[in-house]
Amino acid sequence: MRPRRNRLRPLGVALAATAALITLPLAPTPAAAAETPLSQGKSATASSEENYGTGAAGAVDGDMGTRWSSAATDDQWLQVDLGATASVTQVVLNWETAYGKDYKVQISKDGTGWTDLKSVTGGDGGVDTLDVSGQGRYVRMLGVHRATSYGYSLWEFQVFGSTSGTQPACGTANAAQGRPASASSTENAGTPASAAFDGSTSTRWSSQPADPQWLQVDLGSVQDLCKVDLNWEAAYGKDFQIRTSTDGQNWSTLKSVTGATGGTASYDVSGSGRYVRINGTARGTGYGYSLWEVAVHTGSTGVPPVQGGGDLGPNVIVVDPSTPNVQQKFDDVFARQESAQFGTGRYQFLLKPGTYNGINAQVGFYTSISGLGLNPDDTQINGDVTVDAGWFNGNATQNFWRSAENLAIRPSNGTDRWAVAQAAPFRRIHVQGGLNLAPNGYGWASGGYIADSKIDGTVGPYSQQQWYTRDSSVGGWTNGVWNMTFSGVQGAPATNFDSGPYTTLDTTPVSREKPFLYLDGSAYKVFVPAKRTNARGVSWPANAGTSLSLDQFYVVKPGATATTINAALAQGLNLLFTPGVYHLDRTIDVTRAGTVVLGLGLATLVPDNGVDAMHVADVDGVKLAGFLIDAGQVNSDTLLRIGTPGAGADHSADPTTMQDVFIRVGGAGPGLATNSVVVDSNNVVIDHTWIWRADHGSGVGWDTNRADYGLRVNGNDVLATGLFVEHFNKYDVYWSGERGRTVFFQNEKAYDAPNAAAVTHDGITGYAAYKVADSVTTHEAWGLGSYCNYTADPSIVQQHGFQVPTGSGIEMHDLQVISLGGMGQYAHVVNSTGAPTSGTSTVPSKVTSFP
Repeated sequence: MRPRRNRLRPLGVALAATAALITLPLAPTPAAAAETPLSQGKSATASSEENYGTGAAGAVDGDMGTRWSSAATDDQWLQVDLGATASVTQVVLNWETAYGKDYKVQISKDGTGWTDLKSVTGGDGGVDTLDVSGQGRYVRMLGVHRATSYGYSLWEFQVFGSTSGTQPACGTANAAQGRPASASSTENAGTPASAAFDGSTSTRWSSQPADPQWLQVDLGSVQDLCKVDLNWEAAYGKDFQIRTSTDGQNWSTLKSVTGATGGTASYDVSGSGRYVRINGTARGTGYGYSLWEVAVHTGSTGVPPVQGGGDLGPNVIVVDPSTPNVQQKFDDVFARQESAQFGTGRYQFLLKPGTYNGINAQVGFYTSISGLGLNPDDTQINGDVTVDAGWFNGNATQNFWRSAENLAIRPSNGTDRWAVAQAAPFRRIHVQGGLNLAPNGYGWASGGYIADSKIDGTVGPYSQQQWYTRDSSVGGWTNGVWNMTFSGVQGAPATNFDSGPYTTLDTTPVSREKPFLYLDGSAYKVFVPAKRTNARGVSWPANAGTSLSLDQFYVVKPGATATTINAALAQGLNLLFTPGVYHLDRTIDVTRAGTVVLGLGLATLVPDNGVDAMHVADVDGVKLAGFLIDAGQVNSDTLLRIGTPGAGADHSADPTTMQDVFIRVGGAGPGLATNSVVVDSNNVVIDHTWIWRADHGSGVGWDTNRADYGLRVNGNDVLATGLFVEHFNKYDVYWSGERGRTVFFQNEKAYDAPNAAAVTHDGITGYAAYKVADSVTTHEAWGLGSYCNYTADPSIVQQHGFQVPTGSGIEMHDLQVISLGGMGQYAHVVNSTGAPTSGTSTVPSKVTSFP
C-alpha cells in the first residue's frame, strides 16, 4: 500500500561534515492529531547508529534539527518505548533524504513479539502519515529496503494515541547490587568496578584519567528498567549516557546527560535490558570517573524472563547400560520411523557413558543416536548402529534425515553398515572394525558424509555414487562409483580423478566440529569445539574448545512459540531444540555473537505465512547445527539468512558455522521459498548441508514447490565442505563473494523442468548447478558433480553443469557431469569445456582442471 502523506520539500542545504545525505527540512505540517506525541522524549533504541551524533533519541526528541540514522544496510529498525501500554492511532515518519522505500510499522506489548500495523511499499520520502490501530507499549519502524545507498534516517518518529494512564510500578530495590560488574579501566586494585555495586558508600570504582570510560553491570536477565541512581565521588562525569543492552554487545541509549555537576542524582529511564552501562564522554575534573554507588531500579512488563536449562522433553530417550529393555526401545522407535519419510515423529537417543553389549540400534528417519561422553570411546557399543534399505526394497537413495554421533562401535560381525543418502551425518564415531556404506544386496545408494571419525578397518562405499569424508582416519578405502572426495583424512586414497573417483586434499583449510551435548558428572553441558586450520585427522581426545552449561540454553520443546524463542535469545540464552516440529509465525533472530543454536533429533522449523525461518546477524562465531528447515505453504523470501546485505566485517578469527543444517522445500507438503540459504557474512564455514527442493513426496510440482535458488553466497572468504544442493528452479548455487572455496559438491538438476524453454536464460539452456558470478576474480573448488534426470522432458540438453568466469584466480578441480540413464544430457562440463554426455550409459564426462 502507499501511505497517506504530507509531502515536504527540503531547503537543500547540505552539511558537508556528515557521512550521509542530509538536508534540513522546513517545519512539518502538523499531524491530524494535535496532542503531543506519546513518543516524544521517550526511550528509543535502534538496530544501529551511523555515529554518536545520530542516535535513536534524535528521532523522538521533538527537535527537527536532530535525527537518527542507521548503518548503510537493509533490515534496520528504530524503536520507541512508550512507557506504558497505549492505543496507537497514528504514526508520522519525517524522513531525512536517506529514506526507507519499503518498511513496516510494528507494535509490541513486550518488545519481543511484533505485530504489523502497516506495511509501506514504494515510499518516496518526505513525511509519511499513517493511520493505524493497535495496542502495545513498543512501536518500531522496521526497514526492508532503502531508497538510497545510505542507511535509514528520520528527523522525527512520532506516535500518537492514548494511554491507560497505568504506568508500571518502579521498584525500590537495587537490582544491580552484588551483580557482576566490569569497566573500561580502574585507577588501581582498590577501586574495582564491583565496588560501585556492593551497597557500600565507603567503597568506589574509579577509572583512569581519560575520556571516554565506562562502567557496566550484568543484571542476570533482561529486565524492565525504570530508574538509575548515581552517587558520584568528587571526580564526577560531566557528560555521560546511561545505556542498556540485551547481549552486552549491542547498546542503546536510555538517557543522555550533559553538564552534570556530580553529587547524587536519579534519572528516570524507560527500556529493557540485561546490561546497564554508564558511558562517560567528558569528565568534570582532571581525574578519572569515580562512583561510590550505582543503583538500578526495575519495574515489570508482566512478561517473566525465559528460564534456561530444565529437562530435555518427551522425545529424548536417555539410557545407560543398566536401563531395562534398551534394545526394545531402539526397536520401537525404528518400527515407527523406518519408512516415515515425511512423518512428524522426531527422536533423539542419548547413551550415557559405559559399555552396551549385544545392541543393534537401527536408525530410521528423523532419529539420532549420540553418546554422552566427552570422547567417543566413553560410550562403547559392542554391537551395531545400522542403516539399511529394507523398507525401500534395497534402494538406499532415500535414506535421508538421520544421524549418529560421538560413539565407539565394535561391530558384531566386524563391519558396521551405514547405507545412507543425503542429510545423514556420521560424526565423531570410532568404528573398531570396518564400515560398509552400501545396503544389503548392494542396491543403489547416494550419500553421504563422515567427519571427525576413526574407522580402524576398511571403508567400503561399493554402490555409493558419491561421498565426502573430512578430518578423519581410515584403515583403508575400497572403490567407489563417481565422486569420492577427502580432506584431512589419514589413510585416504591418492587422487586419481582422471581414471577413477578420488579427489584427495591433505588437509581441510578451515574446520570446526559440530557442538554436542555431553554429561559432566550428572550435569548436561554442550561442548563447543574450537576452530582448526589445515586440520588432518580427528579432533579428539585433545578436545580443544569450551563447555557451556545447560542453564545457558533455552531448552526448546514442542509447542514453544517464536516469540518465546526470540525472548530467550534477547536474554542472552543459546537455543537447544529438542526433537519436534516447530511452526513459526515470526522470524527467529539470532543477534548475539557466539550464540549456539543446536537441534536434537532433526528438530524441524516451519515458517508460516511467508515469514523467513531464521536470520543471523553479521556477528562473530554463531554456531548453527543439527536441525531441518521445512518451507511453509506461503512463499518465504529466504529460509535462512546469515549476515546482512552489504556486510563487510572480518570474522576470520571466529567464523559463523552452519553444520548439519538441512533445507527442504516440498515433499512433506507444498512449500515455497525464493531463496533457501543466503550467506551475506564473510568467513562463514558451511560444513555439510543438504539443500533440497523435493523431487518426490507430497506437494511436488514445477510451481507447487517452486524455489528459485538453493544457496546464494554474497560474503567473501566463505568455505563449503560437503555441499549437497539439488533440484532448484534456477541456480542451485550462485556464488558472488570473493575467495570462495568448496570441497565436494553434489547436485541433481530439477527433474520436473517441463521443457527447455522453462530453463532457458541469457541464450543458455539450463541453469548451471554451480555458478560463480562474472564479477568474481578468485574462487577455487574440488570434487564437484552435477547429474541430470529430466523426467518431464528427456530431450533437454543442458548447456553445462558449471559456469565460472575465466582468469588466473579461478581454479576448478575434478568436475563431472552425468546423464542419469539418458534422461536429458549435458553439452559441456564447465562453460564450453568438456565432452557432452550421450546415450543411456550413465558415464561421467570429466574435466580435471579448469581453466
